[in-house]
Amino acid sequence: MKVVFVTGSSRGIGKEIAKIFAKNNFKVVINCVNRKEDLEKTYNELKEINPNILALQGDISNYNIALDIFNKIENTFGNVDILVNNAGISHIGLFNQITPETWQQLIKTNIEGVFNCSHIACKKMINKKYGKIINISSIWGNVGASCEVIYSATKGAINSFTKALGKELAPCNITVNAISCGAIETEMNSFLSQEEKEAFIDEIPYMRFGKPEEVANLAYFLASENSSYLTGQVITLDGGLL
Repeated sequence: MKVVFVTGSSRGIGKEIAKIFAKNNFKVVINCVNRKEDLEKTYNELKEINPNILALQGDISNYNIALDIFNKIENTFGNVDILVNNAGISHIGLFNQITPETWQQLIKTNIEGVFNCSHIACKKMINKKYGKIINISSIWGNVGASCEVIYSATKGAINSFTKALGKELAPCNITVNAISCGAIETEMNSFLSQEEKEAFIDEIPYMRFGKPEEVANLAYFLASENSSYLTGQVITLDGGLL
């Protein structure tokens, strides 16, 4: 039974990704930093589906905390076979009005967490000659977004990281891919007014926002053996927007 670790999985996309793996009899580890009640609620929901669920609260952008989390996973379930780097935050605002503290927080959460978890996980994956790393990115990492400059920069970094690490780990039978999400129905987009949301939808050829379950389905495919020759790719899931 394979072990999957989904970061930032107390709600939204991460929760749906954890759920699809739980339904398919994986050992599933969920994580968040601050939302303890949401994490407990998700843990209880997943336990009704699958008894092999572990919830670990902790800031993965801190390397030592991330290492401690991986040690707890290994002691409970064994080594992580599939890592889904989902944890991330956004910020809306003009670049010239953003404080250094804000962009450092975005960089720390969106990039360092991915680096830390991938660095720790891949060591054991290399020894086993097997592993899957899936990074949840954004279309703004592909093309950039006005008023989301730092967020776009962090997701662009994740895309480049994915391509480079995919090449480096391919000889070890480890795939590394990213899902570049468009507008998905999550709390991250809850700041939009109904009018703004409708205007955004008018630009999407598929005429709606994506669903977290659709991201989860793609993540599950990337973790399957059906995608064993697919690596170093940034796959856009945006309803045809870009």
